[in-house]
Amino acid sequence: MLQSIRKPSEAEPGRLGRLAKLPVFFDLRGKRVVLVGGSPGAAWKAELLSAAGAHVDVYATEICTEMEALLARGAADGRLTLHRRSWAPEILNDAALAVADLEEEGEAEAFASAARRSGIPMNVIDKPGYCDFQFGSVVNRSPVVIGISTDGAAPILGQAIRRRIETLLHPSLSSWASLAKTMRERIMEQLPPGLSRRAFWERFADLAFQGRPPEVTGSSVDAVLRQIASRPVGAVGRVTLVGAGPGDAELLTLKAVRALQAADVILFDDLVSEDVLELARREAKRLMVGKRGGRASCAQEDINDLMTRLALQGKHVVRLKSGDPMIFGRAGEEIEHLESAGVPVDVVPGITAGIALASALGISLTHRDMAKSVRFVTGCARTGRLPHTLDWRGLADPLTTTIFYMAGGTAGAIAARLIEEGFSPDTPAVMVSNVSRSDERWAGPISELGEASDRRDPSKPVIIGIGRVFGRAGQSSLRGVPMSAQRLLAEA
Repeated sequence: MLQSIRKPSEAEPGRLGRLAKLPVFFDLRGKRVVLVGGSPGAAWKAELLSAAGAHVDVYATEICTEMEALLARGAADGRLTLHRRSWAPEILNDAALAVADLEEEGEAEAFASAARRSGIPMNVIDKPGYCDFQFGSVVNRSPVVIGISTDGAAPILGQAIRRRIETLLHPSLSSWASLAKTMRERIMEQLPPGLSRRAFWERFADLAFQGRPPEVTGSSVDAVLRQIASRPVGAVGRVTLVGAGPGDAELLTLKAVRALQAADVILFDDLVSEDVLELARREAKRLMVGKRGGRASCAQEDINDLMTRLALQGKHVVRLKSGDPMIFGRAGEEIEHLESAGVPVDVVPGITAGIALASALGISLTHRDMAKSVRFVTGCARTGRLPHTLDWRGLADPLTTTIFYMAGGTAGAIAARLIEEGFSPDTPAVMVSNVSRSDERWAGPISELGEASDRRDPSKPVIIGIGRVFGRAGQSSLRGVPMSAQRLLAEA
């Protein structure tokens, strides 16, 4: 079956979704901030504000032990000053921010009104109705600072997110960020905009994320510069083949995310999900180069030429493929073409659909009581028909689990050939479309596979699994939705 040809088409990044709050970072160095209250909550806000470089005037008639200790430490450098009296509107004069911990509703409203009249952003602790801004959970790798907000809905969730991020960012990141500030002006002077400067900062970031402080490369800025400069930047860019997995963005590897964040141009397939593309660098140009059976598709030769042309212009090109690039992804053809043109290419693996299928079903493809081997097989030749060179005798081995890719249109022929080779008609089979999202699914004996395929939505790609290991699929569920041997079930 011949496919019509289409040209690569540019795709705009998805529009930014609604923000509950605008994340901003307020420079408070040397600025005056008013804090009303002497409670433990007020003490924590005082510590945050003074850590950001503010001069904090604390107004309170009584203070807790935490505030006492904080004032004792902060009084020496002039960051914190206690005024033992109640607040009044005039204390807001010349303040950059105003924060208060006030229990009574009337007093909170009066404070908020006074701050608004003075044109000062204000926050009344634990009273969202009287807040122009909110404090979130903070990950501190200063000068790298990460703020986390749940819009007040779930502070404990915000803290859990902070703990997760803390585990990802090595403490040495703070030293690297400080070093970057030191050398930034020098790099701007010595390296021209474009590939050279971008390559320098990418290499710098690679060093920063190795989990070691800058001192390991040397004790000076010059030593770090020599370390990075030891790998010269050429005029040729590079191509990274990245496996996007079965569609769930959470299944991407960290290396895949870093590649997406470093790309100048992203060439992506039809099957790559929006969730995956959302992780890409927003400045990167995106080009759809979809290849789908039975649909208008970009010619492979055009994709090869486009990757090569962009890389020779000095671009970092990410070729984003669903599943794994090395499993029925034509990666071999692309690598050969790029290498023949002198373009560096590397590969970031992804989770192939066959493995995603097994995980979604909770089934081992090589269960030792039912299978001794597993095969990944293409179910569609270039003609659109069943490949005539397949080892049908080997595939009919009852101790082999077989995963058929691109086999929606040939499912009936596959079942017939296997039965012809002696496969039992009752051998279990499964068929799932968009495996990580489970749009449609079916389970039953192989003798009914062709009929089930005829009832499926032909616009959705499917993967088919055949073998004794799938016997429990007919009695179990895929992500909580029962599977039926009689019909495809659309996910509710």
